[in-house]
Amino acid sequence: MAELPILEAIDLHAFYGSSHILHGIGFAVFRGETIGLMGRNGMGKTTLIRTLVGHHRPRRGRVMVDGVEMTMAAPHLIARRGIAYVPEGRGIFPNLSVWENLVMAARARLEAASPWTYERVLATFPQLKERLNHGGQQLSGGEQQMLTIARALMTNPRLLILDEATEGLAPLIAQTIWRIVREIRDSGIATVIVDKNFAAVTAITSRNVVLVKGQCVLEGTSEELRSHPDLLQRYLGI
Repeated sequence: MAELPILEAIDLHAFYGSSHILHGIGFAVFRGETIGLMGRNGMGKTTLIRTLVGHHRPRRGRVMVDGVEMTMAAPHLIARRGIAYVPEGRGIFPNLSVWENLVMAARARLEAASPWTYERVLATFPQLKERLNHGGQQLSGGEQQMLTIARALMTNPRLLILDEATEGLAPLIAQTIWRIVREIRDSGIATVIVDKNFAAVTAITSRNVVLVKGQCVLEGTSEELRSHPDLLQRYLGI
């Protein structure tokens, strides 16, 4: 039997009011894959992600998790299937300490060969270890982003979705985030990355999908994308 995707969109159409944002998108993430989701601003990347994880309801089409339809499922039910979402804008709990943000998300996954324990997360994010008693609002932007990713890892996901994880961060902090994303990839967690840094994304990903006006217009490995500079210029301005 062919392997089922962890997460899949089938002929997905989504609207905001009367604006048709997603136009029949097909998109799938398989176990262990690292996928770059690319496109200029306003092309539907965040809408696709929000629809896949239950934060936005599609008008037509289906969302499947492990072959089971979850098109209208609440976000927490999709999360319980091992899908973690790091949204644009971070979304930590500012009134909770770093420690509280981490432990409230902790969830074991019995089949995980190398689980993300509290100790492992702190070893990966040593900056957070020094801030455990600080409130979320006391952290720098880079530390808040690290906390958001660390909190997602505490759920021991099978799939981690990162939406603009390096947006607005200083270059040195962004480099740290990219190093951590590589560690996550190498740990076997499937990952979807939305980021404007084409070079950084394609240095990590196994496959890339480009959206234009809510449609998938280009797909391939990093090497395949680089072999089409005319299309990259047209669709991404690179």
